[in-house]
Amino acid sequence: MPHSLSEEDVSETLGLGRPSNRKRILLRWAIFGLSGLVLAALVVWYLSAGKDDGGAAYVTAPAERRDLVVTVTATGTLEPTNEVEVSSELSGMVRKVFVDHNDPVDVGQILAELDTDKLEAQVTRARATLTAAKARVKEAEAALAEARRNFQRYRELARKNVVSEHEFDVVKATFERAAAALESATADVEVVEADLKLRKTDLEKACICSPINGVVLRRNVDPGQTIAATLQAPVLFTLAESLTAMELRVDVDEADISLVEEGQTASFTVDAYPDRIFPAKITKVRFAPDTTEGVVTYETYLAVDNSELLLRPGMTATSEITVKTIEAALLVPNEALRFVPPAPETEEDKGLLGSILPRPPSHNGSATNDLGAKTKRVWVVANGELTAVEVTTGLSDGQMTEILQGGIEPGMEVVTDLREAG
Repeated sequence: MPHSLSEEDVSETLGLGRPSNRKRILLRWAIFGLSGLVLAALVVWYLSAGKDDGGAAYVTAPAERRDLVVTVTATGTLEPTNEVEVSSELSGMVRKVFVDHNDPVDVGQILAELDTDKLEAQVTRARATLTAAKARVKEAEAALAEARRNFQRYRELARKNVVSEHEFDVVKATFERAAAALESATADVEVVEADLKLRKTDLEKACICSPINGVVLRRNVDPGQTIAATLQAPVLFTLAESLTAMELRVDVDEADISLVEEGQTASFTVDAYPDRIFPAKITKVRFAPDTTEGVVTYETYLAVDNSELLLRPGMTATSEITVKTIEAALLVPNEALRFVPPAPETEEDKGLLGSILPRPPSHNGSATNDLGAKTKRVWVVANGELTAVEVTTGLSDGQMTEILQGGIEPGMEVVTDLREAG
């Protein structure tokens, strides 16, 4: 039976006799070196014995002909079709609030009411001023009638040379002043009427009413609160039209925007209902870009039916827009278009050092599958040999790619990966 070498055996074999302490140390180092060489030889033998001349097994997948549905994925948020922020043009204290969150409202329905004591007093004052202005008009009309009669009488007397020219001029001037006074009084009435109308409008605006039929999303005011409508009117209520119809606004990447058009169908999911798919339809694609951290997107609007009221404003949605459906397309897996065969081993790689320390894989100029924008190269196994086939590709759904031209037929096995034998 084989046994390990001892120091005495080595010394006896070499004719050294019984080793001294120094020789014993040298022998130990020699035994350690020989053991390392033996171990390396065993590793080389195992690696060489474990390799098959065939070397590799190719993973293949068949080319198939079926319908290809091309989709574009985009994320966005759900919004009401029409959202209105109700503010107040007037400053004052809120007397009453008649609605709360989620309350349905109709056009003209009172939402809140401001304190109107001051506004009502202003309306009363404007009415009194208007009454006084109209009285001054009547007074001016009477004065004008009197001045007209004096003017007509003095004009007849002047023709008969009964009165002097100076007396006639004085009467004529009095008549003209009376006519001007009537015009001024009439204008004052118009001014006061406009002021009264303005006061009435302010009084009407103290009653804050709903401009649409919808629902109250947010209420930002409480009774007793003072509103200061200065440069920017405060938002008191946020209303949304009926939530049975909503709008999904998604950001489509600039690489996909050329495929997206109005009228295309889509589907989306939300985190609240992960197992449910909601339908949608594109209604608008904006031309203006949105740039965020160097990423350019285009906002796209999708109409959503929310008759079940499951969806709520602000929900984040992930949508898939069906941009094209190709019937009976010839398809190959995308892995086949990315597969690149390894370069053949050289004599240096097959040596002892190459077996112990494998070299990194190298690629020659012909081992590629990309020959241009739409021209690719796929690989097939024909008669036991790997053969390249040039093809022209079309659209892709992320897993399969359409083959427009090339020597690929349905059912043909294309190489998708390389697996080492053993």
